[in-house]
Amino acid sequence: MKSFTIIVPFEEGLHARPASQLVKVCQSAKSDIKIIKGTTEVNPKSILGILTLGAKYNDTLTMEISGEDEDEVVQKINNFFEV
Repeated sequence: MKSFTIIVPFEEGLHARPASQLVKVCQSAKSDIKIIKGTTEVNPKSILGILTLGAKYNDTLTMEISGEDEDEVVQKINNFFEV
């Protein structure tokens, strides 16, 4: 299992457009992925899940990835959050 933190770099937060783009990145993964903000844990393969986080600019999110392609998924998610 890989675990790392991300700071939301988008000034508007993780709203509908970047959330839908993140879903596209995560849906192709075979690994199980979780995004955690505080006590809320969601599956980023669901746009509704991502939006329920209410992640704003500079919020810290913890990503947990476990599965056969976890290294590749970590790289894809890191690339997504680089602005």
